Amino acid sequence: MSAASNCRLIGRWRIVEADLWDRDYLDLVEPAAITIGPDGHGEIAFGAMQATLDLGYNKSVVSFTWSGFDEMDEVSGDGHAELLDDDSIEITFAYHNGDEAVLKAKPETSSTAC
Repeated sequence: MSAASNCRLIGRWRIVEADLWDRDYLDLVEPAAITIGPDGHGEIAFGAMQATLDLGYNKSVVSFTWSGFDEMDEVSGDGHAELLDDDSIEITFAYHNGDEAVLKAKPETSSTAC
C-alpha cells in the first residue's frame, strides 16, 4: 500500500483565505484552489500564479516542491499542507528566496478528501 493511498488530503481544495493576500487577490484569475493528486503530482493556482506540485505523502500532511509562473515570471518554492481538526487544510507556501504565506483551504463540494 503506497503512502498516497492512506493520505486524507488527496482531492481538490478551495483556497478561502491567506495571511498575505485578500480574497479578491486570491480569486484574481480563477477561483483559488489546490489539487493534491494520488500520483505524486498536483496543482495550485491563486492570484496570477499557477504552478505544478511534486508531492510527498503522509496520512495527514503533504509536503511539496512547486514550480510555475506568476504574472509570466518563472517562480518556484516549497511548502506543505496539513489537515486540521475542522477538516480544512493549512498550507504553508514559500517562494524560493521570497515570501512565505499561510493559506487555508476547504474541500470543494464537488470532490471530497480521501
